[in-house]
Amino acid sequence: MTKVVADRYGARAKLVDSAEHGGAAELFVVEGDSAAAAVVRVRDPRCQAVLPMQGKPLNAARVSRAKVFEHPFFGPLAAALDTGCESLCDPRRGRYGRVLVLTDPDADGIHCGFLVLLFLHRFMRPLLDTGRVQLVRPPWGEVVADGELVHAFSEPELAALADRHRERDAVSVRRYRGLASLDADLIREACVDPHSRRTVGVSAADVAAMIEVIDALGPEPPHADA
Repeated sequence: MTKVVADRYGARAKLVDSAEHGGAAELFVVEGDSAAAAVVRVRDPRCQAVLPMQGKPLNAARVSRAKVFEHPFFGPLAAALDTGCESLCDPRRGRYGRVLVLTDPDADGIHCGFLVLLFLHRFMRPLLDTGRVQLVRPPWGEVVADGELVHAFSEPELAALADRHRERDAVSVRRYRGLASLDADLIREACVDPHSRRTVGVSAADVAAMIEVIDALGPEPPHADA
């Protein structure tokens, strides 16, 4: 079921909700409508919801609270999670037991995922503290050697696989063009199915370490909405 989620500031986003909520329910946060549609096709509608980002998110650590919640994605994200914010954040009352950040594995996707984590770190840190936030690692590419297909989850892994099979008669290497370019079975197996997907748990300490690294690199260019 698709519905528009609006927060109290009037920001709106399309949430494809799950039939059930609570500890077993999951919310996938994805980069845009195309990625959302790809995940919706293979998700478990009983317990898996999908919310697409609306453009690249703000850096929630460097703009005012009002600007953050006026953003067309962050306000609806907070409304969908329904845990409350800052000192009122209580993961036990939220609508989903797990938040899964699923973005393309390229630079833009990684940046979008980091910006979502910054928002959670500032306004919903208990979600991170209680292990409810995970990054999903989508496949980066594939190597087919003599009819045998192997998926790689990073550029170094793809290069290593290609090198390992270079002596075979028929070898092809392909880099995927983002989540929406993957076939449904691969998205289901590699990104959505909890029994086979690759995820990395993210804690508040992890995000704090990321922030420290970014701060050491110097100030970020101002965002147009800042």
